[in-house]
Amino acid sequence: MEDNKAQTTEQSPAEKGVTVFTVNGEQVKLGANIVRRYLVSGNAPVTDEEVSRFISICMYNKLNPFLGEAYLIKFEGKDPKAQMIVSKEALLKRADTCENYEGIEAGIIVERNGEIVELEGSFSLATDKLLGGWAKVYRSDRKVPTTAKVSLAEYDKGSSIWGGKKATMISKVAKVQALREAFPAQLGALYTAEEKGLDAPAEERAAKLAEIGAKTIAPQDVEFEEVKGGQAAPEPKPAEVEPPYARK
Repeated sequence: MEDNKAQTTEQSPAEKGVTVFTVNGEQVKLGANIVRRYLVSGNAPVTDEEVSRFISICMYNKLNPFLGEAYLIKFEGKDPKAQMIVSKEALLKRADTCENYEGIEAGIIVERNGEIVELEGSFSLATDKLLGGWAKVYRSDRKVPTTAKVSLAEYDKGSSIWGGKKATMISKVAKVQALREAFPAQLGALYTAEEKGLDAPAEERAAKLAEIGAKTIAPQDVEFEEVKGGQAAPEPKPAEVEPPYARK
């Protein structure tokens, strides 16, 4: 079973305050300066507490933000708190590690000839009126699947993230909601950009990941912030989330 705690190996002065953990056999190293430099989007500064919580959730949920699985976003004049965003793919990978997971079905809900129809996938006719999305997650230890049905009107607020792919987006929302309800202990604290209606410009995040080659950063590869009194940055406090599922 994989250890959920950060490694406590001996670190050089430059590396102190860096949390080290393993995701799918790859070592991930996260510190406050690394997060602020590469993994924050938006136009408002994030607090130490927000950065610490981000690092903790990544560690306990085995997320590698350098592969696009998670990032922080914060805007002035909106929610005063930073939002942690994860990818749908990250949630699917987490669910796939659970021994009781047996797959997912998903699609869209449309109005066709005056009737409500549930379609698989995101394809519909030009004459269909898109209403929402649906998803079913199957577990071997439950008699019925966990089902989620979501309304397009509730989530499509005209933000750029939805663009011309409304069917794809609302299907994603249904999928992640069904996954969270099916595995609340493993996925309960994780939300996607489609649900939050928040997203940094894709080119901005792509540029940041390209700068580091979309791979784990070694502490010696970045400059670390100095803090008052010459003290090393404190280790992040664990976020109040359930530890990830681990097979026995």
